[in-house]
Amino acid sequence: MFETVFNEITWDIHGSAPFSPISCYSELVGPMFDNGYSSLLEDLSKTGLLDTTMVLATGEFGRTPRINPAGGRDHWPQCWTVVMAGGGIKGGQVVGSSDAIGAAPKDQPVMPANIAATIYKCLGVPIDTILKTPQGREVRVVDHGFEPINDLLI
Repeated sequence: MFETVFNEITWDIHGSAPFSPISCYSELVGPMFDNGYSSLLEDLSKTGLLDTTMVLATGEFGRTPRINPAGGRDHWPQCWTVVMAGGGIKGGQVVGSSDAIGAAPKDQPVMPANIAATIYKCLGVPIDTILKTPQGREVRVVDHGFEPINDLLI
């Protein structure tokens, strides 16, 4: 949907050209995401496909909890949001929270490996499954010590 920062409205809102202004979060990209994501879930539900289709929305980082000097928000890997629905996920659940300014996890921190474990569990793939790299090295689909987010599972 937003493939470039040049001459396009994007999520990459740092506050200075060529990036979009921060107002685009609430005025454009946020509402576009809300409409698209909720419409997809409604369509999947109406057609009976939501139970077997997981819809995941995430990024590789969040955004700084404070506005930068250019009037935007920069990359922030310490704390971010993931939205999951369908395909074995129990709706209406919130797992964890951030501190008051969204700078760090406050409770129930979740790591990317927990998200991967949750997805594999919903797909019916045991999280201790071993795969081989092209070089023949064996690796687990999810590292030891990371479990699915059971609060999200049906």
